Amino acid sequence: MPSASLLLYADAQFASPYAMSAFVALHEKALPFEMAAIDLANNANRESGFAAMSLTQRVPTLIHDGFALSESSAITEYLDEVFPGRTLYPADPHCRARARQIQAWLRSDLMPIRQERSTEVLFYAPCSTALSAAGRASAEKLFAAAEALLVPGTRHLFDDWCIADMDLALMLNRLVLNGDQVPQRLADYARFQWQRPSVQLWVNRERPPL
Repeated sequence: MPSASLLLYADAQFASPYAMSAFVALHEKALPFEMAAIDLANNANRESGFAAMSLTQRVPTLIHDGFALSESSAITEYLDEVFPGRTLYPADPHCRARARQIQAWLRSDLMPIRQERSTEVLFYAPCSTALSAAGRASAEKLFAAAEALLVPGTRHLFDDWCIADMDLALMLNRLVLNGDQVPQRLADYARFQWQRPSVQLWVNRERPPL
């Protein structure tokens, strides 16, 4: 087994959904690691030291024995490939590909939700502004996909939990925890996923004021 000399760089507010995904993955793999905070508001990610190390100058960035890797889904896939034990992705190739598809989609689409329901609603306070027409359309697209992905009566996307469950629940919880209307089955799924111990470790972190 490779050495578990691991350092995770996250945002100073601990509000990045992508840093959260990497953090949860490390805990699910039961890997010891250290954390360092990067103040994105003051562009600390562009300072020469971090910029030279993190190819994309973004968080999360994982350092493993001198190897630096950014982009959360790349990090979670790397952890699953390099470290044995608890798996983050389904074993079945079709399910594993679907999990990766879900991750890629959630990171590249649904921009109105991400803009109008930032992760501040998850970790600081709800937003009182109603969703725009674009936000509502984006929410309906999210609901349709989630309804198609989640088999009725199940609590996970696949036979067991995977890292895509956390990512999907986080996107849904941008709306659920803000008090927006979400189909009950999806709201129940998102709340259930939010109670996972590795997720709660991130949710309950002490955060600096905005």
